Formats: sequence, C-alpha cells, structure tokens
Amino acid sequence: MLIGVPREIKNHEYRVGMAPASVREAIKHGHQVLVETTAGAGIGVNDAEYAAIGAEIVDNAAEIFARAEMIVKVKEPQAVERAMLREGQVLFTYLHLAPDPEQTRELVESGATCIAYETVTSPHGGLPLLAPMSKVAGRMAIQAGAYCLEHPHGGLGMLLGGVPGVDPAKVVILGAGVVGTHATHIAVGMGADVWVIDRNPEALEAHWKQFGRSTNSVFSTEDAIERHVLEADLVIGGVLIPGAEAPKLVTAEMVRAMKPGAVIVDVAIDQGGCCETSRPTTHAEPTYIVDDVVHYCVANMPGGVPRTSTYALNNVTLPHVIALADKGYRQALMDDRWLRDGLNVHAGKITQREVAHDLEYDYHDPESLLS
Repeated sequence: MLIGVPREIKNHEYRVGMAPASVREAIKHGHQVLVETTAGAGIGVNDAEYAAIGAEIVDNAAEIFARAEMIVKVKEPQAVERAMLREGQVLFTYLHLAPDPEQTRELVESGATCIAYETVTSPHGGLPLLAPMSKVAGRMAIQAGAYCLEHPHGGLGMLLGGVPGVDPAKVVILGAGVVGTHATHIAVGMGADVWVIDRNPEALEAHWKQFGRSTNSVFSTEDAIERHVLEADLVIGGVLIPGAEAPKLVTAEMVRAMKPGAVIVDVAIDQGGCCETSRPTTHAEPTYIVDDVVHYCVANMPGGVPRTSTYALNNVTLPHVIALADKGYRQALMDDRWLRDGLNVHAGKITQREVAHDLEYDYHDPESLLS
C-alpha cells in the first residue's frame, strides 16, 4: 500500500502521524511511504532521517493526498485537506466529529473511508488509541491550570500546592477516567487539595485504591458538581462519552458564581467541552475570560509536547496501520471488530452511532456496509 504522511497544519500542531520507526516498520512489510517535507521537524526529526530508512520525501501535501491510498495523520483534517480527500481513500487520524458538523459533512461528501483513533476500542475495554493522548492531556491540564492561576495570567494568584501555613488550591476534577487519573497524579504531586467527581462507582473505587486519602472522591450529582465547582480554584473537565458530544456539566450560571480568578481547563473541548462557556482555543491564544473566570480550552493540548505525544501515539496506532496496509482496509476492518468501531464515515455514510445521533444522520451498521 502507498501510505502518505502529511505535515500537520492545525494551529501549533507539531506532532506527526508516523515517526521514523513506524515508517521503517511499514516499509519492512513491503509498503511505500510518502512523507511531506518537514513533517517531522516538530519532534526533532529531519527529512534526511526519513529518507535514510526508505521514505520518499515530497514537497507538498497536495502530492501526498493525490498519490497515497491511506493518509495517516494526527489531528482532524482541516478544510484544505478535506478538499483533497477522494473516494476510496483511507484516512486514519483523530476526527472528533460529534461537535463538528462541517467536517462531518465534508468527509461524507468526499467518499473517503475515515477511521477515527478516538473510537477504536479493545477487547479489554477503553479507548486504546485515545488513552495515550488523554494521559498527556491530563498531566498537562494541571500544569496549564497552575500557570493560569498565577495573577499575571488572570488567575487568583495562588500557588497550586500552597506553602506551610497557607492553604493549597482546591482542584476539582470532573471524571475519574484516564484524563482524571493522570491529572490527579500531577495535582497530588504538587500538593493540591484534590476532589474527583464521577458517576461510575467502579471508577471511584479504582480511584480510591490508587490514591487513597490523598484525594477526595465524590459521586456525581448536579448538587455535588455545583457545590464543588463553586468552591474550586481550578476545575479540570475530563469527562468523555465515546464518540458523542461531551455533556455540559458546568453551566454558565455556575461559572458566573465561581470565584473571580478561578480557572477552568476543559480537556473535553475536543468533544465540544463539558462547560457551557467553553469554546476551542489554540496554543497561540490558549485562554479567555468569562465572568472573571479564566478558561483554557486548547483543542490539541498534547500538540504542545509533540515529541512525547508522537511516540506515545505511534506505539498504539502502528499495529493498526500495518493491519490496514497489509490486508487492505476492508479485510482489516472485517477481521477486527475493535478496529471496526473506529470507522466513522464510509462510502458517504455515517457508521458511528453516537455521531449519527448527535448530528442527525442516518446510522449505517459498518459490518453490513463493508460486506
């Protein structure tokens, strides 16, 4: 198969779909890989390193999209990239379609086969291609929140962990999943007063076993969310419904009642955000203020640490890239029901139930459509 790796063009996105080790593995399996010039610059890899292992370096994305049978990316295709997709081409990347009707419409119109990292599942449960980036984003969320709490950045002027004789910041983490667990790890390490809210008793039990009395776990109700958010110095939004738009747990009314200078880091922004006042931001302009509350809603947080993120992502995507290339997308998807869960768009139809529901498309069963 001819695999294409374009340079990412989303604002301040420096990750790359395939690192050199992944490209080398694909070539070992008999495939050809096209890499756009400077695609690896953000992770410290130059064109010569790709060329040395057998990749063909091309000058622009247009050639990648025109020639490649499968496009391997990191972030959702931007408008100019979507315009270059063609019928029968495979796109393997993060998509996050539920809050993005324009992208969804254009992918449907392209006729391409679009497989989303974030809805691929595994026999052991969870979302294995989303998890590495959720780990990175959860850890970064505390760093970003601590930075935003500093007075010059609009915050309360608090040190997250306090000092002897001065209280630490109260950190409220919505969701005890992968984002919440890794945010908790960093927040506890920095000495914050950590409260984790989730509606899944098993998740709360697992959280208790991991962190014990170093944190406080709370069963999620509207009353609990409101009470703790209003007391919070920093709120981390880490909720996720796979494939669907994030639930709005923090209302605009709650934001108005929060402490002036409090901070919200909405990691769920890729799926629309879990706060009513959230809107996507970029690494170039990461924050804005609503009712004196600082909002950090960067939609590609792991892009800020591209080297760590790229290698963590490639560790889990590479086996699927190889399977898709070795078998062809149709056979690979039919053979692997977990990979098939990642199919969001095929032959002009929506094949992901939550996306179809949220954006009011007809849902088409992927197995039936492929066969």
